[in-house]
Amino acid sequence: MSTDADVIIVGAGVSGLAAAAALSRHGQSVVILEARDWIGGRILTVQDPACQAALEFGAEFIHGRPPGIWKALRRRQIDISDAEGDNWCAENGALAPCDFFSDVEGILEKMDDSVPDESFLNFLQHCCPDSKPGSRQREARQRALEYVSGFNAADPELIGVHWLVKGMRAEEKIEGDRVFRPATGYAGLVDMFLEELSQAGVSIDTNTIVEEVEWKRGHSKVTARSPHGGKCFSAPRIVLTLPLAVLQASPRELGAVQFIPPLPEQKLGALTKLEMGKVIRVILRFRERFWDAISPLGQRSKTLAGASFLFSRDAWFPTWWTALPEKTPIITGWAPFRCAERLSGKDRSFVIAHSLRSLGMLLNIATEELEPLLEAAYFHDWQSDPFSRGAYSLVRVGADGAQ
Repeated sequence: MSTDADVIIVGAGVSGLAAAAALSRHGQSVVILEARDWIGGRILTVQDPACQAALEFGAEFIHGRPPGIWKALRRRQIDISDAEGDNWCAENGALAPCDFFSDVEGILEKMDDSVPDESFLNFLQHCCPDSKPGSRQREARQRALEYVSGFNAADPELIGVHWLVKGMRAEEKIEGDRVFRPATGYAGLVDMFLEELSQAGVSIDTNTIVEEVEWKRGHSKVTARSPHGGKCFSAPRIVLTLPLAVLQASPRELGAVQFIPPLPEQKLGALTKLEMGKVIRVILRFRERFWDAISPLGQRSKTLAGASFLFSRDAWFPTWWTALPEKTPIITGWAPFRCAERLSGKDRSFVIAHSLRSLGMLLNIATEELEPLLEAAYFHDWQSDPFSRGAYSLVRVGADGAQ
């Protein structure tokens, strides 16, 4: 049994680090326990050795201007750049400038959280009945479905309209429709916390898998396992910042935590109403930015040199984005929801092969031509990672307040 800390924090993701920083600023002694061998949780930044670029395996973009992130990065004098560029959509086998955003926005604005909650799919069925093939309404309806399943990594049959409306209102307050990148990647945010915690004397025990939490008012005991054997920690208070799907894990699964006594019924009930979205992303580095020379059909005066996002209806990687504003030969593929389910648990060669095939079809380039240009490929399967078990959480129908 060890620790003289006032608070034990389980999880060294950004929530755990932020909680530790806030508590230590108010004079509390803190110990952080982390199951992985890295700090940051679902923030995982790796430096590409060839381009000296920050590669994000997890969180990448800053959506809008959330003050907590912007102020923190500005304090460290980290540059934040606008990732705005051209958006291209695959239509009838060719790329064309995307023109669906206003139509989708019109559909989303019809959502109403003053009436009983319903799934996004149910909302679409009465808001925008399926119409004739090729009609603008049918196209907008399909794009809206793709947006919810792609951006939110969500099942449209499960995600609640009330939660989507709350998210839209929050986005409006911070210019959430704009996309930015920190020059250091999100590693800059993690490093900021680590510096502050180091100065405050906060210790972080990595490779420490919490298996049991025994708790009562004023006392908690944590039983954990590390490569060096079992460990026990005690403190008057404990803060758990584990991902949703880890809290939902079945007993005896790696990463699952047993609570003694069990969590209150209110918390257990809330856990059944929340869902973890699924995503697989792959980062490809090529010898050169070959897409700079590609002119989409009917767009002879313009190339993909200024492309930011590329959207398609591919069954494996329907969304791609470049490293803009940086002109590096790096492009990222995004496989949400059903696409992620098809890829999760597969080996590296399977994921990379399907990503090259998807990108080749989108750009009308044979896979055999892409393979010699590929220099490196990276990905992390968050669904198969026992300490995340998914990408990020969402709220099911009728689950207002569960989060």
